[in-house]
Amino acid sequence: MWPLLAFSVAAVALSFERAAYLLYHSLRLDDLAKTTLAYLKADDAAGATAYLQPLAKRRIGARILLALVHRAHLSEHQLEKAVEAGALSCINRLENGCGFLTAIGSLAPLTGFLGTVSGMIGAFKSISEAAEVSAQIVADGIYEALITTEFGLIIAIVALTAHSLVTHAIDRFAAETEKTCSELIAEIAVRNEAGAANAGRSATAKAI
Repeated sequence: MWPLLAFSVAAVALSFERAAYLLYHSLRLDDLAKTTLAYLKADDAAGATAYLQPLAKRRIGARILLALVHRAHLSEHQLEKAVEAGALSCINRLENGCGFLTAIGSLAPLTGFLGTVSGMIGAFKSISEAAEVSAQIVADGIYEALITTEFGLIIAIVALTAHSLVTHAIDRFAAETEKTCSELIAEIAVRNEAGAANAGRSATAKAI
């Protein structure tokens, strides 16, 4: 039961820590995307930077979009690679601790089953040593077998449920981030092409 107690404390602590982290670093992205896109359409990268900079301290999405705005001068392919790398780094940070929840979800039932085997061994040992067999003789061993299995399964359910909820939220955020960044990169590419075309016309006019 001591290992199961340690697993239960770790599972609850990790679940609350991940939940608090995700709530503190809001994963909402729609409002950031809408405002940033408006700034980019107005060709106001400085305004987009001023809007995202204060939010980047708490919001993961703001950090990703801010990195995108800062690299708006790059080509479309380079911009996609840079934003992808930055987003991957942020998402990996969100997933910290999820591996431990999976490990606890796998180890807790096995530990419980180990307690089951231990309890049954104790029960049969009591039977072999007793002159007369009664339910009282094997009760302690069976109790140990059942209680460890029950606690192991409960801990696994808690850990795997928390892991599923956290990974679902992160996967949803990753999908929204990919969609938002694609839209913003397309807008930046259009603006860069328009700027290059205008510069080319200006150079031609000066040459003439």
